[in-house]
Amino acid sequence: MVFSLQPDIIVNNRNDLPGDFSTPEQEIVAAKGGRAWETCDTMNDSWGYFKADDNWKSPKTIVRNLITCAGHEGNYLLNIGPKADGSVPVEAVQILSVVGKWMERNGPTIYGAEPFKGKWHTYASYTRTGNTLYMHVHSWPGAVVGIGGMRAKVKSVRLYAYGQEVYFHQDDLRLKMTGL
Repeated sequence: MVFSLQPDIIVNNRNDLPGDFSTPEQEIVAAKGGRAWETCDTMNDSWGYFKADDNWKSPKTIVRNLITCAGHEGNYLLNIGPKADGSVPVEAVQILSVVGKWMERNGPTIYGAEPFKGKWHTYASYTRTGNTLYMHVHSWPGAVVGIGGMRAKVKSVRLYAYGQEVYFHQDDLRLKMTGL
């Protein structure tokens, strides 16, 4: 009936039809073939407010999820589960304040960033703008970070939030950043 009333309507995949975009819940799964998608996630384990649910995601986890979605052409729909009176739980405000501070420094690596057509890694996620690649390192491995298979000639490397230049060496197999 909806399609007969509004043939150009956009619907998700929750109606037992393929829909126009995919909406995985509580996991980040990019749709195949360049199809639009958004991850639907909660800040803890509950969609609505549940006083006993104190399994809050850390700001680091939320930022990492946001980067991963942005880097693979997805949206990140984050549910805050307001209380019955409409107020936002204090824990959610605290977490989102930290995420907001991160976004103040690093927002351009997310907003307007294009997807990175590469493999997903456990220690880093990527976004890009034009010929600038942003490597978001989740688990700092020490004094050296490498990117395997970097074929484009790298002109410079720096820590985005601080503008600090980073020493690097590039060969045919990888880009190696040192002195971190």
